[in-house]
Amino acid sequence: MDSSLGISRRALLASAPALAGGVLLAPRASAAPAPFRQPPLLRSANGVLSATLRVAFTRGVLPGVGNVNLRLYNGHVNGPTLRLRPGDVLDLEHVNNLPPNPDQNAHGDHNIPHKFNSVNLHTHGLHVSPAGNADNVFREFAPYDPANGLTTRSYRSRIEIPSDHQGGTFWYHPHVHGSAAVQLSSGLLGALIVEGAIDRVPQIAAASDVVMCVGELKLSNGQVPELRAEDDLSAVRSTFVVNGNYQPVIRLRVGEVQRWRLVNASAFTVLPIEVEGHTLHQIATDGVAFTRTVERDRVTLSMGNRADVMIKAQRPGSYRIMAGGTLLATMTVQSGPGVRMDLPTDLPGPAPFIDPLEVTRHRSLTFHSDTDAFPGRPFTHAFRITGDGATPATRDPADPSDPTYGRFDPAFVNHTLRLGETEEWTLRNDSADHANHPFHLHTNHFLVTAVDGRPLDTPVWQDTIGINKAGSVTMRVRFKDFAGRALVHCHQLQHEDRGMMQLIEYVA
Repeated sequence: MDSSLGISRRALLASAPALAGGVLLAPRASAAPAPFRQPPLLRSANGVLSATLRVAFTRGVLPGVGNVNLRLYNGHVNGPTLRLRPGDVLDLEHVNNLPPNPDQNAHGDHNIPHKFNSVNLHTHGLHVSPAGNADNVFREFAPYDPANGLTTRSYRSRIEIPSDHQGGTFWYHPHVHGSAAVQLSSGLLGALIVEGAIDRVPQIAAASDVVMCVGELKLSNGQVPELRAEDDLSAVRSTFVVNGNYQPVIRLRVGEVQRWRLVNASAFTVLPIEVEGHTLHQIATDGVAFTRTVERDRVTLSMGNRADVMIKAQRPGSYRIMAGGTLLATMTVQSGPGVRMDLPTDLPGPAPFIDPLEVTRHRSLTFHSDTDAFPGRPFTHAFRITGDGATPATRDPADPSDPTYGRFDPAFVNHTLRLGETEEWTLRNDSADHANHPFHLHTNHFLVTAVDGRPLDTPVWQDTIGINKAGSVTMRVRFKDFAGRALVHCHQLQHEDRGMMQLIEYVA
């Protein structure tokens, strides 16, 4: 560990629970398969969850991977799980121990990646205020840098969870425009749980509650490259970790039922997750419970998506947990006496519909990217959102052939959204070369009613959804409760950092 952290590895190890402490970097390599560990768990008490998240470079050995030097929360490859109840307050101190940004006061193109050592906080999927010191992604927690007038390392967030907030699985990560992809690729992420009615379903309450947060590290010689040219991250082979563990082994007994909270916390890759020889019994998507359990052979998660699934161990043996051709983990079902546990059927999900008669406005957004729009520059591609409310180009009138057209401008409000109103949006993906564009809306969930023009038999509540190449998504959304500025963007975070993002403002 860097000596600049001011804390010894022995002290860090002594503070970590033996089997639920997440992954601290080890002083030396080990050939043994990694045991499955959950991240450190922090619970609210008396209505408040107070905690400190320290961000710093941490050196050590990631078992199964090798020597690394990563930006991490509290020295863990995967931050702590934050567990709250509706009506609680999340009170976080953020301590930024990263080095000063060499480009702290540079004023170039804001859609060129920059300020990789500035962080902030986004609570992905929570229905909370986007303003002030809550889920405000326009804040910047810059590193200590007296030469540039930055004389603090400490910043605070105070997020009030509504008393009627749904129970479910959410997550958090930094969201400074220009540095999000680099920081998520380093392991700055963590799960966030809000307890609710779904947790009281008898079969769910009887099962072990297991976080499976999948991170995607981009390691070149043990470090995450700074994104200074087009392929600095995308050309680096991905290393997938579960709660910071590389290909861990999770053990169950025959007949045992567990609840897995699957989080795709990667910045680049869609994860089609399946378990050899087993069915996944899905009970929620993106923190919203279903009304009945749905059996699936595979659960596909775009970047930012979550799925809560129940799994029942069948016969003794070892079974791979796969995401396409990538091994994420292994499930070992132990021989010997089994247990009798049941799977849930009926669930306390929300009414799964917004009537089209409630819709007061329609919008259309197109996710569009161009290869070699800026020839001869370190970043050659243009990533943008066009259609309704597109960002004006630098010249007037806007010229859609101008590669700067439709790229994010932090001073331009693309969409004014009125609280209490309901809208229907059509999302399209017409990118020929960069087809991986998951749409994410901050602050409010939306109801997906059709994909590629085909109505869904059962509409699904989500906060993130992948848009197929040459495809479309139709969704309805009711803007509720919270005024303030927020974002819609592509959750392939390199695309977001490069301009595939729009500014929205919720107004009373």
